[in-house]
Amino acid sequence: MLVFDHLALAAESLAEGVAHVEAALGVSLAGGGDHAVMGTHNRLLGLGDLYFEVIAINPAAPAPAHPRWFDLDRFSGRPRLTNWICRCADLEAEITPSPAGIGQPLAFARGDFRWRMAVPDNGVLPFDNAFPALIEWQGAAHPAQHLPECGVRLSVLEIAHPEAAALRMALQGRLSDPRVVVTEGAPAFQARFETPGGMRWLI
Repeated sequence: MLVFDHLALAAESLAEGVAHVEAALGVSLAGGGDHAVMGTHNRLLGLGDLYFEVIAINPAAPAPAHPRWFDLDRFSGRPRLTNWICRCADLEAEITPSPAGIGQPLAFARGDFRWRMAVPDNGVLPFDNAFPALIEWQGAAHPAQHLPECGVRLSVLEIAHPEAAALRMALQGRLSDPRVVVTEGAPAFQARFETPGGMRWLI
């Protein structure tokens, strides 16, 4: 089974992404760090059982010899939601029934956190990145437990794709989360949040 773990917003620079999210949601991001294997860095926001990630290429880090995750090598334009991530207890068991191109397990570490994640060879997840990245946390440490409470909760994550029926079929029986809604349309994400300042949207 898959469990909705976090969602990601990409930006050309981490500062630009953080400013965009903080202005949209009216709260400050916290935590985060570097991912040496991918040459990226992030900042985080706690959402209760989930967390939110702003991620960008780290200009101070050496470029990896392989494509970066979340299709960041091709990212350009305004900061925007680009990916969602689901955790599982057995990464290999969840890779097998997933669409072709989900990727192979790689090991990562950041501070006290250890995890394995399926990363596509070309950096692009199935269904034009609309299929979730798969993660298996190692040990009990999870970012959501270490982020300050900010009063923000995700209400809905809407995922649009022209092959919405096939995407729903690929997730059927594997994920049960009423916050995730798959609709037909051009590839896009939008998310609605309840915040201390009322309902806010991010796209």
